Amino acid sequence: MLLKFIGYRLLQLIPLLFVVSILVFFVIQLPPGDFITTYVSELENAGIAVSESHIQHLRDRYGLDQPFFVQYASWVQNIIFHGDLGRSFNWAAPVSEVISGRIGITMLIASLTLLFTWAVALPIGIFSAVRQYSVFDYIFTFIGFIGLAIPNFLIALIILFAVFTTTGVSLTGLFSPEFIGEPWSFAKFLDMLPRLWLPVVVVGTASTAALIRVTRAMLLDELQKQYVITARAKGVSEKKLLFKYPVRVAINPLISTIGWTLPTIIGGEIIVSIVLNLPTTGPMLLRALEFQDMYLAGGFLLIISVLTVIGTLISDILLAWLDPRIRFGGVEE
Repeated sequence: MLLKFIGYRLLQLIPLLFVVSILVFFVIQLPPGDFITTYVSELENAGIAVSESHIQHLRDRYGLDQPFFVQYASWVQNIIFHGDLGRSFNWAAPVSEVISGRIGITMLIASLTLLFTWAVALPIGIFSAVRQYSVFDYIFTFIGFIGLAIPNFLIALIILFAVFTTTGVSLTGLFSPEFIGEPWSFAKFLDMLPRLWLPVVVVGTASTAALIRVTRAMLLDELQKQYVITARAKGVSEKKLLFKYPVRVAINPLISTIGWTLPTIIGGEIIVSIVLNLPTTGPMLLRALEFQDMYLAGGFLLIISVLTVIGTLISDILLAWLDPRIRFGGVEE
């Protein structure tokens, strides 16, 4: 039955991804003008005259004079049959080549941030629920509200300032000067590891604070239910009682957030990457949006959208594995 449920969900992804691709391509063309408009404007501001014939030549070269659906069909066809996301106007290179240099570091930071978020949020959320209104509960609640209220980039600036003023060490960047721009090697990887903790902690602060509140609230609700009261009255130990049912039920909402947590982490690291000078996809996406580099921006947005869909699929599978009622209901729809 679980395999049938997974197959059912996979079939739903095909029309969903098709609709997502249309929306992504539509969104990246919403701003007035295009890359050629921005490019010509920059040249004219620099005092360089551009003829109409040259502008038309550029539009013909990049296919920007074609109707919307013609451009979309060509884009999707290249993605499906050739794995080609298009060509970046600003970088004058295929989008896949432009992204490949940074997507690995971005996914590494996002994955570590997700693990950090769960590893910190679950124990604290459970402890706060079990020790409701204790000193530790108030402390964790206060820290959680601080984490939700302060933007990630501001936390990064505070940590950078505090460390630099006390030790004189700058924490920006992921590599030492001698490894910047060098090809990957084991020595470069080892050099990066001690510098990963800052972006992981900073990017994961808001998600961790939110999950702490969700875990605490859900577990408090479960601990008030009749089956818990009955089990406690029968003498079931608190540890066994806590982890056998209430915690399993309470983490269901956390599992359901996988679909948006990973894309949120990737999207939320844009400003943090600029502040910390990280070689991730965030600054590149911002530059693509500024210069209306539609295929590069569309490639990023499509990747983030696909991650959301895949994350939601993983959430559905895990929830169906934990709770058969979800599995049966999903197949019978």
